Amino acid sequence: MNIKHYMQQVGQQARAASRMIAAADTGIKNDALLAIAAALDASRKELLAANAIDMAQGEKDGLDSALLDRLSLGDKGIDAMIEGLTQVAALPDPCGEISDMKYRPSGIQVGKMRVPLGVVGIIYESRPNVTIDAASLCLKSGNATILRGGKEALHSNQAIARCIQQGLEQVGLPATVVQVIETIDREAVAELITMSEYVDVIIPRGGRGLIERIANDATVSVIKHLDGICHVYIDDQADEEKAFNIAVNSKTHRYGVCNAMETLLIAEPIAAVILPRLVDAYRNKEVELRGCEKTCALADGILPATDSDWQTEYLAPILSIRIVGNMQAAIDHIGQYSSGHTEAIVTESITRARQFMTLVDSSAIIVNASTRFADGFEFGLGAEIGISTDKIHVRGPVGLEGLTSQKWIVFGDGHIRT
Repeated sequence: MNIKHYMQQVGQQARAASRMIAAADTGIKNDALLAIAAALDASRKELLAANAIDMAQGEKDGLDSALLDRLSLGDKGIDAMIEGLTQVAALPDPCGEISDMKYRPSGIQVGKMRVPLGVVGIIYESRPNVTIDAASLCLKSGNATILRGGKEALHSNQAIARCIQQGLEQVGLPATVVQVIETIDREAVAELITMSEYVDVIIPRGGRGLIERIANDATVSVIKHLDGICHVYIDDQADEEKAFNIAVNSKTHRYGVCNAMETLLIAEPIAAVILPRLVDAYRNKEVELRGCEKTCALADGILPATDSDWQTEYLAPILSIRIVGNMQAAIDHIGQYSSGHTEAIVTESITRARQFMTLVDSSAIIVNASTRFADGFEFGLGAEIGISTDKIHVRGPVGLEGLTSQKWIVFGDGHIRT
């Protein structure tokens, strides 16, 4: 296969399809989403068989437990994809929404209209459900999309792609509205991220190395989703029961996800009370603990934490714990080591909660709840493409609105400028 020629063809098809999907009305887009959901439901055997091939190869290749967890589909995974499609279909369509209309002294009306980005290229690893999440959000927001999944999910992604194409064609939309790259050749990625004549934005999802490499090499604009070094800070004015449940859930609900807590910060006045209880809970769930000197002094069997631990997204049953003097010390730690993803504070002080929300610079700040809520589905966006740690265009979970832009519109009645 000539990769350059293949990718140019994919790009040309995507650009042509983007014009058609941008012009499609909400009803057609919703019909397509529901048709894709029906195709997934009807193709369960094929989807599970394809995923089994990927899982077997992944185990043979020595993928770690976190990657295998992301790769696994199962009936629950298929159900979740179907539910995601139906939820996105039920969401308001942002395209064509007009806002901020104002009369100017000249008599003209000026406002903004929300419009699709055009062609969105998405590069991701492991999770086959991302294929549906990305396709559904791009379709509903009026964008064509080019999807390039990881080699470990090749068979799963191709099986899902067939369902997507079937649903699109069923409602009269071109199958090229959503294209899943058929090759695992890395040259395809190199081409995709430099095809600025066909692709409007790139969204990478995966490990830090992948995202940094794409951000450095791309000539197309990139919405970055860097690693999730998420923190929970237990304030000395926290409710102990709330703090315990939040700290356990933030770490152990799922390990291989970007919104799992990787570092627990505890205010020194409350540490002796809550830390032993938390240590027992983590050990019951076989979580390896690494702590600062004060942490190690309060509980036996905790490994000394190094500076690299504070900078690591484990995506595994490993947790770093640091005892801090006060909230400002926690904020300073987060400012130094956070990846800008999600941070939580547990406190009964409204004043401290507001200070934390103001001073901590991450895409999501959570008060008295688990970091696991930092998710497009939980935020009411339906599915999500990723959680952007960028500050420009879109920040946090990227849903429908994040896949659109705005253009200025002007209404006049024969007005001329004098």
